[in-house]
Amino acid sequence: MQIRVLFSVFLTTIVAHAALNEPCYGSGGAAGVCVTTTTCSASGGTTITGACPADPANVKCCTKPKCSTAAAGNCRWSSDCASSSVANQCPGPAGFKCCQSTAVGFGGYAAPAFPAVGACKSVAVAGAKKIVAAWPGRVRQIYCTRSCTCGSGSDHCCGKATDMMCSDAGGTATTSGRQIAEWVMNNRAALNLKYVIWGQRIWNPDVDAVKSWNSWRAMEDRGDITQNHW
Repeated sequence: MQIRVLFSVFLTTIVAHAALNEPCYGSGGAAGVCVTTTTCSASGGTTITGACPADPANVKCCTKPKCSTAAAGNCRWSSDCASSSVANQCPGPAGFKCCQSTAVGFGGYAAPAFPAVGACKSVAVAGAKKIVAAWPGRVRQIYCTRSCTCGSGSDHCCGKATDMMCSDAGGTATTSGRQIAEWVMNNRAALNLKYVIWGQRIWNPDVDAVKSWNSWRAMEDRGDITQNHW
């Protein structure tokens, strides 16, 4: 639901756990959901291993490329559907629905407002502007600061981090952020990047080699779609 981009310098140790009913990327990069193998097969889906890290052995990434009599019907997260979505035909939570379109484009949002420079540092605002310019229509809303004391934990408290919201609403899942997150990694110098988080994985230029998102370090389960950066 969100991509966090931080422009500055320190990182805590991360422990890996994934979350049931949250997004994953299935075979061929298809949109999927982490559910039990029983739930997946009962809904007519197929699973792959390794895409829901640290979940129990019976929880795997489930995809369903055909989910209705319509030729275009396929299961994906509702934020990523370019047409209407039909409920009760796909495994997992309510947001994973049968999309009546084969279109694979993401976003289509109006240009978001940028945080004012002040409490939100200029390096963070400048980085956000570069990301939006590189990915027009893909970012719906941008957050920067929180009501907390700088140094108390989150880099949002110091105005150094920005969250790029790239789904239709708060708490709504999407798989659209991987491309943007990897672009941020590849443009780390121009962004003065500290780290980037997407899909419950983190990449830090000080400790990590450049690699695809699925090889980034996994993060702990923070309890919901938004906090797990989907």
